[in-house]
Parts: sequence; C-alpha cells; structure tokens
Amino acid sequence: MKILLTGGTGYIGSHTAVELISRGHEVEILDNLVNSKITALDNIEKISNVKPKFYFVDLLDKENLDKTFKKNHFDLVIHFAGLKSVAESIEQPLRYYENNIGGTINLLEVMKKYNCKRLVFSSSATVYGNQDGVKLTEDSQTGIGITNPYGETKFMIEQILQDLAVADPDFKITILRYFNPVGSHESGLLGEDPNDIPNNLMPYIMKVSTGELAKLSVYGDDYDTPDGTAMRDFIHVVDLARGHVAAIDHQKNGVQIYNLGTGKATSVMEMVKAFEKAAGKPLPYKIAGRRPGDLAVVFAGAEKAEKELGWKAELTIEDAMRDTINYLNHLK
Repeated sequence: MKILLTGGTGYIGSHTAVELISRGHEVEILDNLVNSKITALDNIEKISNVKPKFYFVDLLDKENLDKTFKKNHFDLVIHFAGLKSVAESIEQPLRYYENNIGGTINLLEVMKKYNCKRLVFSSSATVYGNQDGVKLTEDSQTGIGITNPYGETKFMIEQILQDLAVADPDFKITILRYFNPVGSHESGLLGEDPNDIPNNLMPYIMKVSTGELAKLSVYGDDYDTPDGTAMRDFIHVVDLARGHVAAIDHQKNGVQIYNLGTGKATSVMEMVKAFEKAAGKPLPYKIAGRRPGDLAVVFAGAEKAEKELGWKAELTIEDAMRDTINYLNHLK
C-alpha cells in the first residue's frame, strides 16, 4: 500500500516507516519538523535502502495539505503528527488544542474529500486519566481525570473519530493507545532526540548521560511501590512500530481500539539501574518531590492486541537500554 505518515520524521513515526518499508509498503512522510529533524529521512534510507518522499506541510495549512492529497492517492494514513509535551500543554493550552485537534480535523476533511478512508491514529494512555494501580484495558473508562491539555486533545480526537465512523461507515479507523515508548533502532541511526527540554524519562536520562543536563530528577521515592518510585509500562519503540504494521493488516470498517504496551510496570529506579548497567557508569540523579497528578503505577492490558492483531511486545528493557546507548554513540 501507499501509506502517508503525518509526523513521520519523529521518534515513533521514523521507526514505523522502517518497519512498513521492510514489509514492502510505499511510505511517504508529511511533517512540519517542529519536533523532529529532516536527517531522519537519510537515516531511514540507510536502514531500509529507501528514502521516503517528503512533504514539508503543517496540518494547520489546509491549502497545502489539500494540494498534497490532490496530487497523490494514499491508501492509508498513519497520523502521528501532534504536539506532545505534557508540561508545555499546561502552559500553552490554546496552542495544543488548535494544533492537535484543528490539524486532525483538517486531515480528516481532506482524507474524506479525496476518498482516503483508512486511518491509524496515534493515541495515548493519558486518555485513561488518573486511574492508579489497575491494569488498563481498552474497556477501562476514558476521559475522566485527565490532568493536562495534551491528554485532553487525544481523548477529544478519539471522540471525533468515533463520530466520523458513525457518520461515514466506509471509514476504517484504528486507534492505538501507546504507553511509554523507549529505546532506539538497533542500528543506532534512529532514536529519540527532542528539540526542546525533554519531558519524558528516557530522553532526560540520555541528556544527563551526555552531560547536557547535570542530573536526573526522580520525582518521588515514597510511592507504594517496591522501591518507592513511580512505575510505568515502558515499551520498546520497535515493538510499538511493529504494532502499527499489525494494525494495518487487520483493519475493518468502523473503529477498533488497542493498547500497545508490555503488560507490566517498571519503576523509575529500575530504569536508571538498567541504563547504568548498559552504559557501564553511574547516572547522576537526585530525589525530588512528587509532581502534581503523577500516579504510582500505570500499566497496560495488552491481551486484545495479541488476540486480534497477533501482536505482542517482545523486546526488553535491557534491549531498549542497549539500543539507546548505541544511538547515543552514533550522535557523538
């Protein structure tokens, strides 16, 4: 198939491009490069021997988005594009609502106009809100207790997609709720390298290890967990990318929703220790107070994806740390 990836030069998008190309799909990428680098295209080519065609377009620029679809027929769109910093979304809510929701509506209107009615949407576990310590399944409540505008935009887009599928039954829509992506491509050529101050644990660890940041702040060591630090479901980004391939292979009319996670939680300190072991050196860190709204334990129930898509996470935290070190070495 000819597949358009919005936000395809980003962390998850670039890894997904590699997996799709390896399965014989024709991949094209549309991105505004706000939080990614154009060099991702060269690195995708080094890994896959194919350089995706690239469109430098912002989803808020509906005129150029329309021109892109008018000149090309796409069989399917994987929609990664969106602003994604939780902290920034609290500081700039209007920007997040305009970009994430407005951009998605533009995309859907143009897809409908040009009869491209297959979509995979990059959602997030944040739609589950503040449910603590329970296994989150696709049937768990969503939309209640979401603590930031970023998560609200993901929830609202899910609602828009549900409504669209009712209004136009020809649409085939798959919503993938990610947990916590980590790791890099085993080649060391692709990885997470945010343009701004990192918001997630792994890029923060990476910047501390390279000396860009002095030390890691571990927010809270008094949670009701084995080592007192918060626990999350960390999934290797390559497993996550393969989940998109599986989703494409099993699409049907209407909306399908799947969690992409490992089904188990790993603590912040376990992540730190695993990184130290892979790097062969200590990682400077300090214990800081809990952040408002942070939960003790969040992890996925991923049985539905295994049963219906034939997909499950196979790579380990140790794999993720090894690949991250490899990526850092390539950045030097």
